[in-house]
Formats: sequence, C-alpha cells, structure tokens
Amino acid sequence: MKTSILSVVLDIGTVASRRLPLCLLAVSAFLLTTAQAQEKPAESAHAAGWVVIPVEEYRVLRAKAYPVERDPEPPPLDATLTRVDYDLHVTGELAAGRANLTVDVLKDGWVRVPVPAGLLVREARLDGKSVSLVPAPQGKGAGHLSALLSHPGRWVLALDVDVPVTASTGDESISLPSTESGVTRASVELPRQGIDLRVDGGILSEKSETSGGTKWLAYGRGNEALILTWHKKTEDHHIELPLRMRGSLTQLTSLGEDSTSVYAEASLEIVQGAAREVRIQLPEKVTINQVSGAVVADWEMKNGELAITFLEPVEHSARFVINGEARLPRDGIIDVPLLRLLHTERDSGGVAVEILGAGEIKDQKAQGLEDADASDLGEMIASRQSPALAAFRARAGEAGATRTLSVNVARYDQQAVLMANIEEARYDILMSADGKELVQARYAVRNNQRNFVKIALPPGASVWSASLGGRPARPGQSPDGSLLLPLEKSRGGEDAPAFVVELMYVTKAPAWQDKGKQTVTLPALDLPISRTGVLFYYPPMFRVSAEPGTFRTQEYQGPISAALSNNESVAVAGFSTGAAVGGPIAMNGPPSASPQQFDRMEQFAKLQTNDDKEKKDATQALLDSFKSKSMAGRVTGIVPVNIDFPAFGPSIYLVSELTSENQSPVAEFSFQHDKKAGAR
Repeated sequence: MKTSILSVVLDIGTVASRRLPLCLLAVSAFLLTTAQAQEKPAESAHAAGWVVIPVEEYRVLRAKAYPVERDPEPPPLDATLTRVDYDLHVTGELAAGRANLTVDVLKDGWVRVPVPAGLLVREARLDGKSVSLVPAPQGKGAGHLSALLSHPGRWVLALDVDVPVTASTGDESISLPSTESGVTRASVELPRQGIDLRVDGGILSEKSETSGGTKWLAYGRGNEALILTWHKKTEDHHIELPLRMRGSLTQLTSLGEDSTSVYAEASLEIVQGAAREVRIQLPEKVTINQVSGAVVADWEMKNGELAITFLEPVEHSARFVINGEARLPRDGIIDVPLLRLLHTERDSGGVAVEILGAGEIKDQKAQGLEDADASDLGEMIASRQSPALAAFRARAGEAGATRTLSVNVARYDQQAVLMANIEEARYDILMSADGKELVQARYAVRNNQRNFVKIALPPGASVWSASLGGRPARPGQSPDGSLLLPLEKSRGGEDAPAFVVELMYVTKAPAWQDKGKQTVTLPALDLPISRTGVLFYYPPMFRVSAEPGTFRTQEYQGPISAALSNNESVAVAGFSTGAAVGGPIAMNGPPSASPQQFDRMEQFAKLQTNDDKEKKDATQALLDSFKSKSMAGRVTGIVPVNIDFPAFGPSIYLVSELTSENQSPVAEFSFQHDKKAGAR
C-alpha cells in the first residue's frame, strides 16, 4: 500500500515539475506525509485524515497567508508652488526686484514648474546657479515660461523681475499676477513720503515711513492678482478749521412726588472742524448721574456746566444720552430746569414734562418754546404712557435765545382707578330664518388713558358703520385683524363722563330648520364690561327660548347708563365712514356704491317699522338723491349716513354681568317652528 501511494505521489510530483506551478509540489509533499502517517496505527479516534481542495482555492488561501506588497501610489501632482515672495523697489516706471518661488517637487525625474505669468524675468537662479526657462509646449499655454527641475524636495527658485508701473489720473499702481501658491507676500519700497496706499486682492499688513521713503508689506489671496495703488496724500485742513456745529437736545422731565428724574438725548452735527468735547449748561438744581454714548470718553460737572469729552475728535456727528435728577417741589408752580447745548450755531429739540403719580398739569407758561404733540419729539417722548404729559418744541432762532418753562401741578390722593372701562354694553340683534344676523353694538365707555379699544368681531363679520360719541369714526385694523376704534380721554375719577362707541355689523349663521339650537357669538373687547344687555329679535314663525349659560332671561329694561339713554342717532346725508349697506368698511378712500347696493338699501329701508311717514319719505328722498349724484360721478369725499336699527318681530331680552377683557360672550337659544304662527 505504501509503495503504491508513494508511486502515485512521485508521479504527480514529476508531472507537476514539468507542467504545473511550484505550488503543486507542496500538495505532493502534503500527500506523501499523509500516506506515511497512515502506516502508523491510529492512536485515537480523532486522528488527522485526508484533505483535498482544488488548486484555485489553494492559491486563494496562500495569497491571504502571504499577501504581496504593493508599490505606493504616485503623488497626484508632480510639483507644487508653495510660496511666492516679492521684494520690489519702485524707481520711475518700473518696480525692480526679486521674486522667490518656493517649490516642492514630489516626483522623480524632470518636472516643469511654471513661472507666474506677466513677470518680466531678467535672470533665474537655483541654489546660486543659473537656470534656463523654457516655454510651455504647444497647446498648453504656449509662450508661458517654466523651469525644469529633476530631483524631488523643496527648492527656492530666485527670479530677478521687473514689474511695470501704471499711471492714471494721479494714481500709480503695480499688478502682481495671480499664482497657484497658498501664500503670496509682497514687500514694496517707494522713495517718497506722504503716500496713501490702497490694496486690491489682498490686505495691507504693515506700512512704515523713513527718511528715505515708504515701505509696505502686503499679502495676496494667491488666486487673485495683487494690485497696489498709491497716490500723494492730500492735506486735509478740515480739522484745523474753527469749530462750527449744530445741536439738538430733547429733554424729558418726570415730576415725581419725592424726586424728579431728568433724561435727555443729544445729537451733534459738525459743520466745520472737529469737536473734541461739548459743553451743556446745567441749572443749579440738576445733578447728572450718567452720560453714555459710543463716542463718549469722560464727563465732568464744573461751574454749572457739563463737559463731555469724546474718545477722538468728532468730524461728522455724535449722539449721547444724559441721565440726571433734580429736587423740585411736589406740587404748585414748578420751574422746570432746562439743559442747553453751548457754543452751537443752532440749537433745536424740545422738552416734555410728565406727572408721575396722581396729579395733573393745570397750567403752563413757556418762553422760547411752543406747544407740540408728543409724537413730534421722537420715539422717547411718543412712547410715554403718562396720562398727564405736556410737550413743547424749541422755537426756531438763535442758539442763545432765552427759554423758560413753568407748570402748575395739582396732586390728588392715590386711589385705584381703571384706565378704561365699559360700564354697560347693549346689543340689538336681528336674526332671519336664513341665518343672517344684523347686530348693533353700543358701549358706554369711561376712559382716562387709553387711546384705542380693540374689538374682535366674530369670524366672517362685515362692518357697516362705526361712530364715537355720535360722530362717524374710521376704525383701524390691528395686525391680528381686529378693529381699532379711537377713544376720547377724560380726567380720571368718579365724575369722568361716559361716551358712546357704536358699531353695526352683519354676519352669517346656519339657516334655521324646523327645530334646533342657535349660538350667537358677540364681539370680544380688550376692556372689561360691567353689564351687558342683549335684545334678540327672531322670526315670527318660530318659538325661541334661551339656554342656561352666561346670559339669563329678564324682562326688558332700558339702558342703565345715562350715556346710552341719551344717545340719539343723527341722520346725515350720504354714507358713513364704512361702506354701503351689505359691504365691509372702506379703509382707503371714499366708498362707492353699485346699483345692487342701492337696491339692497331700498329693501332695507322697507323693513323699518317706524310709522312716521315723513321720516320714511325723507329717507327715500335721501337715497334717491345720493343715487342720482353717484351715478353722475359728482359725489366726492366721505359722506356719512346713520341708519336706524330695524326692530322687527318678537324679541327676547338677556342680561349678564362682569365680562372680562378679550372674552367673547356667547348666548345660546333653542328654536322650534311654530305651525300656528305660520298658518296665521
């Protein structure tokens, strides 16, 4: 057996030595060793046996066991231009000097290094030895000179170059070409003094002047041309001229019960020269606590003046803020201390006086000042929410004109009062079976500080008319879409009279079926409402009852507020500040009316239940007159009209108390079709 196996192995080895690769010899040796091992008796049941694998798998296993070392990949570039340094001296029409090119060669053998285009090269050296510059081959920037290097490593190629100087309209400049280097540095020396330099395509790092001339050091971006432009410095005598300036000072004096604060904003306009400091005249009773501003360096109070020093001379304009305080009487006639800018050609601005706490300004006397609105004195005064504020503007004239201001202040005992309140709200609602709602809202308002009341109407509502104290009013619109109606201001206290704000709008609700429930949402106001009354007119063919909720049913009562009881609508020719009947308010320009709107107005007039025939005839004549004039194009401007609310059909009266601000009152009704009423 041994002899036969050995002969087979030897035969395989003989054939492998002739035809197969050397790797099969290892297989033969492995088989021989295995055959010899089989001659020995098995020492255990787990003795090694034969393993036969294909030649291809053997090659894969051997390649993994003995991997072949690969040659390193060649560098992506043959050479790189790492840095370019220029050292130039401007003489006449040329800037002569040296350009040192730092080159890193990454490849063995000859490498071509391009010279920056546009340079006039006189000589090229490498390690002190001259180097020839050869043009690029055809098709690759022919004519562009390059240096040939043969060994890898870092080399410095020194070029003696000339750069032409370009002159234009008093400016001279040189342009250093763009390169592919990461760093471009240029040192330029000019044998002149008093030179202004501008750098394009880089930044100016250093500038120095010596007795021999001016030297600059600039760095370029590498991928852009570095352009240096210079011209003779022009002497500016503006700073040396006598100082001329104009000023504006706006002062706010807040009269408190214990102390008075003084806040002022000042601005300067320099007409000639430069201001190193500014002085402000201070009254005796004023103490300055702080002066702040971007250009303020220091300030000092001395000899009745406030001296403010600037960080550097101001040539154009400056602004700063002054904070101080004063000891003034609590009430009575008070002389308001006024700050004044000194040494100015023109002094403008103004002063505002406000009362902090419970009090008012009964009388004021001013000299050199004239009454003004708070908004005329800037944001600082216009943003004040004080109920007692008086504003004055400086009268035009010379800066040294006399200005004095005294106010008579009356103080009151402190008491908690509302800034604004609606003592009663009344709603008249006319509902039709198809879901249309006509709502007339009237509010009795007491106000001592608020400028506007914000009214958020139900979604989809269209305003017909609005009035304030019986006079037509044009509502504004807030960013959230709510209406803004102006309010009258009166003195706070129990005797403050109430006035009426009236609004009429129409909205759409679901049509009534034979039986169901109806929800009526009323406007939300940003003022609290003490009492609310709702008079709801519904179609005669239905029976209506109120659901429990915010409102409760009660027998009808007239308005409790005297303002609502005495309120009478005044009919005036034309339209109101709102649009015609059936359309929303016209916010811009006079409203216009179409023939369909006139027809709706005529139908609306027929719904009036007033038995006074003369009033009906007058209303109809009014509509005819406006219709004829409008169709002829002869009506201009805003012509207001006041329409009486059409009280028609049976009604139900609801009341509620204490509605908080920004809350929409909701009344719910149950309705059912009354067949008996329909038969009648």
